[in-house]
Order: sequence, then C-alpha cells, then structure tokens
Amino acid sequence: MLRRLAAGLVGLAVLVVAVFVAPASPAAAAPVTKVMVFSKTAGFRHSSIPNGIAAIQQLGAANGFSVTATEDAAQFTTANLAQFQAVIFLSTTGDVLNASQQSAFQSYIASGKGYVGVHAAADTEYDWAWYGGLVGAYFASHPAIQQATIRVEDSSNGMTSHLPANWTRSDEWYNYRTNPRPNVRVLMRLDEATYSGGSMGDHPISWCQQYGGGRSFYTGLGHTEASYTESNFTRMLLGAIQWAGGATTATCTPATNPVSGTSWRARANNRFVTTAAGNLIASATAASTNSERFDIVDLGGGNVAFRSKANGQYVCADNAGAAPLVANRASVGAWETFARVNNSDGTVSFRAQANGRYVVAENGGAAALIANRTTIGAWEKFDLVN
Repeated sequence: MLRRLAAGLVGLAVLVVAVFVAPASPAAAAPVTKVMVFSKTAGFRHSSIPNGIAAIQQLGAANGFSVTATEDAAQFTTANLAQFQAVIFLSTTGDVLNASQQSAFQSYIASGKGYVGVHAAADTEYDWAWYGGLVGAYFASHPAIQQATIRVEDSSNGMTSHLPANWTRSDEWYNYRTNPRPNVRVLMRLDEATYSGGSMGDHPISWCQQYGGGRSFYTGLGHTEASYTESNFTRMLLGAIQWAGGATTATCTPATNPVSGTSWRARANNRFVTTAAGNLIASATAASTNSERFDIVDLGGGNVAFRSKANGQYVCADNAGAAPLVANRASVGAWETFARVNNSDGTVSFRAQANGRYVVAENGGAAALIANRTTIGAWEKFDLVN
C-alpha cells in the first residue's frame, strides 16, 4: 500500500513538473488599442459621417480600443500616426492631404500599419496614384439609393464570416472607374440584376489587400445614416479594423492570382527570374522552361510560397536571408514564407516574413535575388506572368 502511494506521489510530481516546464503556446497577435477616424471633405459631405464616428467609437468602447476622430490633415505626421494601428478614411472626399501629409501616410502604411476605407474614401485623392492603389478603385458614379443583393464571395475572415451568403440591404451603390479584382481579394460583390444603375457587370463592393507594406480594406457600403445602426454592417467594420490593425489574419491575396506555372519578371530590366544557375536570378530573356516557372502556394494572411517547377522544391531566403534565394527546400517554414505586396504601378513585391526584408534583383539584375532590402525601389518590383 505504501509502495503504491509513493509511486502515485512520484507520478503526480512528474505531472506537476511537466505542467510547469511545458513550452508556452505561441503568443496571439496584439489586440488593436488605438485607431484614427479621418473624415475631412473637400467635396460632397455625407450626412452619415457623425453616425459613422459614433458607431466606431461604440465599437472601440466595446472592444478595447480608443478612437481619435479628426478632420485636421495636420495630424498626418510620421510621429503622430505612429501611435495608431489603423487609420479609417470615413467618407472623405476630394483632395484632403498635401504632399508632406501624403508622404507621412505612405510611410505609415509601409511600416506595416493598416487602412480602412469607407464609402466615399474612393472619392478621394484622384491625383495621388499611390492612394488609388491603396483604396483599390476610384468612384465613377452611382444611381439612386435602393435595395440590392450583395453576394458574399469569401466568408473565411472576420470581416464577412457573420454575413449571409446573399445579403439584401439598401444603400448608395457605387460604380468604380476600374475593376479592382485583379489586385485585391474581393470579399463581396453586387448582383447588378437585383437593382437599377449598375454599370460594371462584375461588381466588387468590398475587398482587402496587402499594399505598400501594410494592410488595406475598403467597402463601398456606408452612405446612409441607417447603415451605422445595422449590426451586420458594424460587425463588418469591426472585423476590418481588427484585421487592418494586425490583430487578426485573413487571406487577402487576389483570388485570381496566377497559381501554377507562373513566372516572375523584374520590371526594371524586363528579365525573367530563373533557377537554371542554381540561385534565383532575373536574367532570362524568356520563360521557356520550367526553370523560369513556379507554383504560387497561398498560405493565407497575404503570404505565399514559391515552388519551382524545375525541381519541386520551395524557394528559400537562404542562410537567414544573408544568402541568395534558392529553390532547395522540401517544405515551407519561416524562410520560405513571403508576404505579397501590391504596388501602385501594378507590380508586386515580396517581403521575407522571417526578417521583414524585401526581395531584390541584386546588382541591377546581374546578381542573384536576395531578401535584404528595407524599402521598395525599382529592383524590388516584379510582374507575375502566366
């Protein structure tokens, strides 16, 4: 009896020790704690702006983040923006930022922060191409306010997971100058057969993307004052704020992104990336063999991996990013994971997630690709070609 008791006590002690020495679970993403709502207008002013500010403040109070509402463009300085995890453009219109303020905001996004654009945010800064890429598409026109049916295309994220597949509601439905689908993850589209005045055919109305080093969400919803008392709408906004602020993950790569047999072409020298010499280098004049072709594997959260068609191996930022990219890994880990970044000129850049550095066609394309750049310039830009 004593021996059994002693054995039991030893077993309990081992269990207690195991509990205390077990490795800790990975830390969850930090919650959003502070956001800015910017609602300056230099054109049409929406009467729903106060309703939107109040709704976002209520979301903040209920979810642990503070909300700074402003129409003062002078708040767009590098030092001031640094305190916010996301900036929400709430039905802004026209030219609302000067050159220095634009530069500060662009740097803010490049630092990994987030943007949420609501409704007339697409009717803003028409002469600033970078912003056009950030929002995804500029406003063109709209018919009268009416009921329409929204088709939810992607419900795998916190922005749309609560919504019905077919969501019928009333709003002012924007037509856009271009279709953003090739560059963004379309979350919802309008069914133009359910209302009058749609002019796009394929009509995205809410989307997200990785852009310029940060995260961008836009919705065309939100014209009416009543929108900001709709639980489905405000919950979508909350999900967007949390994702843009880095607290949650979502797949925001384009659903139409080339996947199998894709080639990279360096925009600066118009040469294709090849593995023919071992390391990846932008030196091929044509993508004529499997050495110039890769399968793009969507890892979620805006991240991708590249698998060489030549040998079936994954591209790695070798030697912790200190050596050239090489296709020699059998599985995907931290150094085989790259964030896809959409640039305003239609190119894409890739940032190694393990060190946060951008892939560059080194030495003007004469040397192998390497993930060692802190900013995006001419030699960090690529086109993806089928």
